[in-house]
Amino acid sequence: MTDTVNRDALAAARDAARARYQEFATAGLKLDITRGKPCSAQLDLSEQLLAMPGAGDHSTDTEGDLRNYGGAPKGLAALREMFAPLLDVPADQLVVRDNASLALMHFCLATSFFHTLPGGQARWMGEDVTFLAPSPGYDRHFSVCDDLGVNLKVVDMTPDGPDMDQVEALVASDASVKGIWCVPKYSNPTGVTYSDEVVRRLAAMPTAAADFRIYWDNAYAIHHLCGQPDELAPILAACQEAGNPDRVFVFGSTSKVTFAGAGVSFFGASPANVAWFLAHDGMRSIGPDKINQLRHLRFFESTDGVVAHMDKHREILAPKFEAVVKTLSDDLSALGIATWSEPNGGYFVSLDVVPGTAKRVVQLAKEAGVALTPAGATFPGGVDPQDRNIRIAPSFPTTDELERALDVLTTCVILAAGEKLLDS
Repeated sequence: MTDTVNRDALAAARDAARARYQEFATAGLKLDITRGKPCSAQLDLSEQLLAMPGAGDHSTDTEGDLRNYGGAPKGLAALREMFAPLLDVPADQLVVRDNASLALMHFCLATSFFHTLPGGQARWMGEDVTFLAPSPGYDRHFSVCDDLGVNLKVVDMTPDGPDMDQVEALVASDASVKGIWCVPKYSNPTGVTYSDEVVRRLAAMPTAAADFRIYWDNAYAIHHLCGQPDELAPILAACQEAGNPDRVFVFGSTSKVTFAGAGVSFFGASPANVAWFLAHDGMRSIGPDKINQLRHLRFFESTDGVVAHMDKHREILAPKFEAVVKTLSDDLSALGIATWSEPNGGYFVSLDVVPGTAKRVVQLAKEAGVALTPAGATFPGGVDPQDRNIRIAPSFPTTDELERALDVLTTCVILAAGEKLLDS
């Protein structure tokens, strides 16, 4: 990146940035763009859920009385039918559970240490287990591995998805590599949607571990920011075609669709994997919250209803993302000191600054009253080897707050770049 820097322009911009920064530092700002939380206007879109399903509405023809135990081991059939096409999973291979897909990922990973996976020779207990971590990536995936003692091996993200040459070499040569984390559509934080070629190679690649699993966290499958959404090849079908039907676990949820703490989550996989999941999940819980599932069924009514609901989210979010890209472009393009993503969906913009300055940018912003995601959070262990990536989360603040925070951010990027390139 330093080859692209316009040093004369940077010197002039730094002088102006110093004056702006002093104004910000004395303004008493308290702004936060750290996490991708829905804003109040987005939560208001689902307000009717609070009155659903209503007294007397507690049964379906398929499952019977939902107030009682049993009746829906995979979750409500109609809800599975509704979301199946959105997640590219056949309805009979889709399981509906409670609010957090992260809980399902943690459960599947932890359970693999105690119960042999379909296709595996033994449980993972006592093994040196490693997962591949395409990076920049999702910090909570890395935290799950840290919690369970799973090693993480970084592979690079490209504009098409994880670097498949790196992935294929690692999984083919090392039986301790048991899985890979994937956010395949509008990736966190880069916004990348995996290409058809990447999906095909993930599904078909030889693996030393017979029980290798792709953790396909399709969190942003329906979170579009434009009128022409990215297309993602269906991984479950690709694995079936490649002769590896048990290779993938698909996850999704309505955490950023309805209420973040009171939505529904989804697990999709081959029939053998679904049977494995249900057998062990049945020891953890007698059953999911079927009343909440009914609430969501009544609220959306159909797959088209889900799509229409997400269009309302897009109307709220798209202007915020446009504001991010506009500010970054206006303030930084001519200087050559940063690059950033312009995603078609998802919840984040990925900003790469001058190597060696991301931590300094975050520190300067904090001192001026703006909280950013910690530098390094998008890498395992919180260590970005180049100290350059910063994740921007535009969703939660108001547009005015966001624009003010972005002004502070770009000012700090300029100051940190000046310190690194002009003062050293």
